[in-house]
Amino acid sequence: MHIGLKTGVLLLSTVLVAARASGQTQVAPETALRMLNAQQQQFEKGIVKVSDRVFTAVGFHGANTSMIVGDDGVIIIDTLMGPTSAANAWKAFRAYSDKPVKAIIYTHSHGDHIGGASVFAGDETPDIYATATFGSAEGVTQAVGAAKQKRGARQFGRNLSPSESTNRGVAPSGTIDHDRGKGFLPPTVTVPSGGLKTTIAGVEIEFHLGPGETDDALFVWLPKEKVLLAGDNFYSSFPNLYAIRGTAYRDVLSWSESVAKMAELKPHAVVPGHTMPIIGEETATEALEDYSEAIRSVYEQTVRGINAGKGPDQLAHEVELPGHLKDRPYLIEFYGSVPHAVRAIYSGLLGWYDGNPTTLNPLEPRMKAKKMAELAGGTQKLTAQMEAALANDDFQWALELSDHVKWLDDADRELARKVKIKALRGLGAREYNAPNRNYYFSYANELESGQLSDLWF
Repeated sequence: MHIGLKTGVLLLSTVLVAARASGQTQVAPETALRMLNAQQQQFEKGIVKVSDRVFTAVGFHGANTSMIVGDDGVIIIDTLMGPTSAANAWKAFRAYSDKPVKAIIYTHSHGDHIGGASVFAGDETPDIYATATFGSAEGVTQAVGAAKQKRGARQFGRNLSPSESTNRGVAPSGTIDHDRGKGFLPPTVTVPSGGLKTTIAGVEIEFHLGPGETDDALFVWLPKEKVLLAGDNFYSSFPNLYAIRGTAYRDVLSWSESVAKMAELKPHAVVPGHTMPIIGEETATEALEDYSEAIRSVYEQTVRGINAGKGPDQLAHEVELPGHLKDRPYLIEFYGSVPHAVRAIYSGLLGWYDGNPTTLNPLEPRMKAKKMAELAGGTQKLTAQMEAALANDDFQWALELSDHVKWLDDADRELARKVKIKALRGLGAREYNAPNRNYYFSYANELESGQLSDLWF
């Protein structure tokens, strides 16, 4: 592991003793902040020398970009979000080589990996490599782009104040995004389905298809350097098997298998799509093996639960990482979440229906709220229960009750809104999962500012 991370790893191992409760990512506020602050070291801005030929720029945007120095030119792996971030990284790379760019490789088609290619290409016309399915990362969810844009801003905390913002789990906050995608150059060379072995600028290089976070992913192997460039199928956090901004089903089992293939190479270094490279054969290989095992374990536990007749709500609270993997620094749930993964696997394999006939045709929300009020003894008593939950720091229950109260015609809807805002902030302060934390705080701010209609409240 990168030497500068030793202190952070020790801190994380210490706080994790108190960090896990029923598979969730809620801890004391001060613990959550300590954990997220320690994770900041994973994207400290700078150039990491991975090997004599390989240099990785970390922290110049959310993702990493890498430069492989060949005999008569360099190869660029991923190009960041846009021209500004790419130019900053390229300037830093130039301290290590002034050779021209001979090739650019896209590990997948997420925007933070492909938007700055024109800066690296300059006046040259390098070959640009990608898979045949390049561009399929978002799949059918493109149809709901408006909703995804709003949810994505919340997940990444794009509109949070400096006092509310920490990081994005595997990336710093406050990235340069105004020129998103403006430096994109389309691929010119298609990597065949069976992979590709070639030589570029005197460097032996292998392309391996590796579906996982996206269906169009590949990873790059340098057999002489024994350096693996993993793309987004590996980074130092439990993987984002489902993104709360909204994603189509990510083939979890394929993801595990792709990482297992990486581990079989026994790399001397692994360069993630985000966060610091891991250097050293034993450490890098173990990290990949653990990562593959963790993904597969969550998948297999979920499938066993499904076949036992359990629904997603129950399984999301039961499935957990194997004991020997829980304290691994690259599997802490800073970005992905085991409960979210479980729900995604369930719906990806079976769809929305949980098999319980009670949920085939549930009550309309307004009708359910009325019946909840009747059960509580009236609207005033239901409101009192909501306020009591907030006073007792039972924030999730306060949220759920506020969502009932707001539907009632005779309720104090403004009070319900205020309770929801406070409950969201209470949950946010206790989250070490960055997407959850950012979403809670962002939604609270939108509610408070009046940006959300009753429908979204």
